[in-house]
Amino acid sequence: MALSKTVTIPEFLVPAFTKPALKQSRFFSQTSSRRSRVGAAPIIIPQDVHLTLLDPPKDALPTRFTPPKTLEIKGPLGTLNVKIPPYMQFKHSASPGKASLSIEDRDNRKHREMWGTTRAYVNNHVLGVSEGHVAVLRLVGVGYRASVEQTSKHFTPAYLGQQYLNLRLGYAHPIDMAIPEGVKASTPQPTRILLEGPDKEVLKQFAAEIRAWRKPEPYKGKGIFVNDETIKLKAKKIK
Repeated sequence: MALSKTVTIPEFLVPAFTKPALKQSRFFSQTSSRRSRVGAAPIIIPQDVHLTLLDPPKDALPTRFTPPKTLEIKGPLGTLNVKIPPYMQFKHSASPGKASLSIEDRDNRKHREMWGTTRAYVNNHVLGVSEGHVAVLRLVGVGYRASVEQTSKHFTPAYLGQQYLNLRLGYAHPIDMAIPEGVKASTPQPTRILLEGPDKEVLKQFAAEIRAWRKPEPYKGKGIFVNDETIKLKAKKIK
């Protein structure tokens, strides 16, 4: 009859052979989670801004989804449209000059996400058609400069009166960029570009396309900076 032997292992190897206990999950914050209330915040409507909720066209192709409605926002600087999902209700009272959005199911994650997003779009468009949005670009670098031209050899005008932005950023050739419709560009200084327009999304996208030609670099601090953008300089590599 064979005798069983007991095997002992060193103490530092014991945790490797034992099943670790399940640790209780810890959260970064000890406070209770609260849902964002951005979507429920009221939107201030100036007196010279008019809102019209348009129904979807009747000749639209039939689908299993309800087509969204269109909110038309008119102001002294132009007209912009925002799509309102079918599960969202838009209320507007002209006398106090306020508007609000509400959703059908607050427990639905998609409804909550689009609630705040749609509210931000409407608010940005209201500010855009009444006051306008602005982006200032700073050109930092030796020989960097910009100018607004009426014609360009590289582009065909996409709309009447289109202008072009001419950039000199240290390349062997100048760079021409077509200014989108609805965006007004000017150069108060050779190293400053001022962009103005009612549509914030189009304005910021065009500013990002300009910045992409010379992104700020961290060693000499050169590049194209948008608004209050800054960059932390790194120490030079010494061999």
